[in-house]
Amino acid sequence: MPDTFDTSLPPFDRLNDEQKHTLREALDIAYYRGGDIIIEAEESCAQLYIIIKGSVEEVSADNQDVFAHYTVDDMFDVRSQLEHHSRHRYTALEDTLCYLLPREIFVRLYQSNGQFSAYFDNNLARRQQLLEDAHRQQNLAEFILTKVNDDNIQPCLIVPHDTDLRTVTEQMRNKGMDVALVELNTAISKTINATNQYGIVTRTNLLHAVMLEALPASTPVNQIATTPVISVNKGDFLFNAMLAMTRNKVKRVSVQKNNRVIGMLDLTQVLSLFSTHSHVLTLQIARAKTIEELALAASSQHRLVETLFNDGIHTLFVMDLIATINEQIIEKAFQLVVPHSMHNYCCLVVMGSEGRGEQILKTDQDNALIIQDGVDWPDCQRTMEQLTHTLIQLGYPRCPGKVMVNNPKWVKHQNEWLHTISDNARIGNEKTMMELAILADSHAVAGNHGLLTPVKAQLHRQLNGQELLLATFTRPALKFSVPLTLFGKLKSGKEGGNIKRGGIFPIIHGIRALALENNIADNNTFLRIKQLEQCNVLEPSTASNLSEALKLFIKLRLRQQLNHPHHGLQQHLDLNVLSRTERDLLRHSLHVVKKFKEWLGYHYQIRD
Repeated sequence: MPDTFDTSLPPFDRLNDEQKHTLREALDIAYYRGGDIIIEAEESCAQLYIIIKGSVEEVSADNQDVFAHYTVDDMFDVRSQLEHHSRHRYTALEDTLCYLLPREIFVRLYQSNGQFSAYFDNNLARRQQLLEDAHRQQNLAEFILTKVNDDNIQPCLIVPHDTDLRTVTEQMRNKGMDVALVELNTAISKTINATNQYGIVTRTNLLHAVMLEALPASTPVNQIATTPVISVNKGDFLFNAMLAMTRNKVKRVSVQKNNRVIGMLDLTQVLSLFSTHSHVLTLQIARAKTIEELALAASSQHRLVETLFNDGIHTLFVMDLIATINEQIIEKAFQLVVPHSMHNYCCLVVMGSEGRGEQILKTDQDNALIIQDGVDWPDCQRTMEQLTHTLIQLGYPRCPGKVMVNNPKWVKHQNEWLHTISDNARIGNEKTMMELAILADSHAVAGNHGLLTPVKAQLHRQLNGQELLLATFTRPALKFSVPLTLFGKLKSGKEGGNIKRGGIFPIIHGIRALALENNIADNNTFLRIKQLEQCNVLEPSTASNLSEALKLFIKLRLRQQLNHPHHGLQQHLDLNVLSRTERDLLRHSLHVVKKFKEWLGYHYQIRD
């Protein structure tokens, strides 16, 4: 009985103690020399293999396609345990030692434990959800240990007890507040603690007093103030503040320091702080009056992403939130740099991941400018140079391909853009198709957004249903090989697997081509996938697996970027840091990409 088998690893951590004991009792150990065929294709497989040391290659029955490599802690062949025969051949690439789990034991565990069986479900979304749930639980402790401090305390309006309702209302409006603390009668307050020295009045209280109770505007505010005011101390956990509100059925608490009120917290704010911290950043962006103030706000974006990621917030939510914040930053930069007199006569558009709403960390600039026909702007080039420089200051590096507004090629009047699209479609080579691919993701962020609408419409007219053009358009998605063969030995390549070329780009570009073919207006890849499913272009299982694969690639790449912030935007994953579960999901996801590329080649009749 192998006592050293680690049942804390997924999916065995989902077994109860009795099931773990059954597992350990049933395990055996086998040794294979390099080159030995462990499982032959189409043969019955009587056990599940779990690698102790060594590596194994999975190939097709005809030995033409390599599907995966397996290494320490990986398991194979799960499918054969349920189908009673193996579809593929498994060969030891070196001397390999494996645990053997008899099929009947595996099947018994699979059938009796829903969480265990869910791990092996072929639906990638379900497996990814299990991993995200575990990650969210792991970070719960950090999530609830945020403290009440100067960053989250709101200013507090305190008024004397005899202040009339009109004055209180005016003060609340002028200060942009919807609540005030009311000092109680001084003689009474001497006999009670600081918490009970105040009552509280809200905008709703004032409205009801005047409109429903018909109280005159001269009424002293203490007549409608409610007590007691629940309080917390600066330095308390925000989680405790939320509990205090819940227990006392109130939406606001006062914050004290040394028995003195220094501010307020409301429930909406606390929930927002728990979920994103983003409202603070967006407020800083909106209030910025100089590039320096905007740069200060933009610099905290990396910390926001890191907080969201560590708190296990869903990848799509993070992308949507950060895309909104990026748009606000770029729009504010435009407002500060471009003369106000030109705002209605030009449109700044972003492209690439920013245009698709899929950017999480700041990447290279990809932007263009559309100028209204007939508008003369002699100072345009200098202004665009300044805007590009400003965006660099804000953390958006120069685009190596010079797709930026300081490049005259990407600054044109609207009619010039329409002709450019027609000319590129007429030429129809890979270079001009890639320029159209860039424009296909364009999204207006500042100025007159309506100037982009005819440009996008022209692009769709030129490519909608044009199979020959779309075949040329799609070809780059098939150019880079899927790095499935890298994932056996973790150090099989010095730089690891290029996840952008081998995983992210084929999905994004292939889906972009299908969206143009089917005249789908959405820019976002995930929305495009959903639309393609609704149009019956993609099978539901394919759509789901492509979405989950792309989310996984983005998530793994983001984690590496956060862990190594000074290494730039690495495209290669460090496979050494991946857990067995993540390797399994990654391998599955890359296989999804491989099948999608094969489908694209067939769909567009691309034969290379």
